Amino acid sequence: MRIRATVAAVSGALALSALAVPASQAAQPGGDRPSAPEYGFAAQRGAADAPKAKGLTAAAKAAAAPVITKTVVNGGKPIVVGTTATKKVTVAITATHPSGIADAGTLLWIGKSLDDEDTFGFGQNEDNATCKAANATTSTCTLTVTVDPWMLINTDATYWNVGAAVLAKDGMDAHNDKYTKIRFQRLSKLTVNASPEPVKKGKTLTVTGKLSRANWETSTYKGYATQTVKLQFRKKDSKTYTDVKTVKTSGTGTLKTTTTKTTASGYWRWSFAGTASTPAVNATGDYVAVK
Repeated sequence: MRIRATVAAVSGALALSALAVPASQAAQPGGDRPSAPEYGFAAQRGAADAPKAKGLTAAAKAAAAPVITKTVVNGGKPIVVGTTATKKVTVAITATHPSGIADAGTLLWIGKSLDDEDTFGFGQNEDNATCKAANATTSTCTLTVTVDPWMLINTDATYWNVGAAVLAKDGMDAHNDKYTKIRFQRLSKLTVNASPEPVKKGKTLTVTGKLSRANWETSTYKGYATQTVKLQFRKKDSKTYTDVKTVKTSGTGTLKTTTTKTTASGYWRWSFAGTASTPAVNATGDYVAVK
């Protein structure tokens, strides 16, 4: 049985509850995954915003609302997730308002819209953001979101929407469910083995390895087929790798090639440039002495 977490909004705070789901259902989109949670600061806004917004037209409310100027997720880098370990990412929301900024909220979600029953998302960990004022009107508010690979399916390796919300000190608020996007990627691994060790100068060296990536639906690493990978070499006294040749992975992600460029002792490795769904990765160099 897999334990999956559902996220609910309770009095403006995010609460977690456990839901047991059979492993055989883990790869099924919708149905066994909870819908995207609410986000923001309902408790604070319900008390502070209503009196101040009363009687304002829609245009006046929009003009009085705080302005979100920037939202950065995970330092602007893709969120790379493996098979078992959760990943905590930081979301920094910068906003401005004449009264100052009191709070912020966020949501990472994937789907057609927040109203769609198949939409899924990860909510913020904190009840309240930590806001640091740049001046009297502008602050950057920081929250964290925990991404659980057990909740992901392989097609989630794409762009996700980032919802951002801010609360001004006078009670006015602003929400943007699609303020920006962030890419999710499946963690990749790459191995290498060069033999024989040592090798005679000018003789054939065989280099093998395997490229694999996280399969979120089985919680395992599966070979990444028919991908272009470079064989690289660096001399033992050098810090720079140079390309030797290009090889494609097999249907199971394995790599194998031979080379006679064995003129100096040094390190051999495979290097994968990455794809949209899978990050770049370099194997740890395998040292081979030339005799």
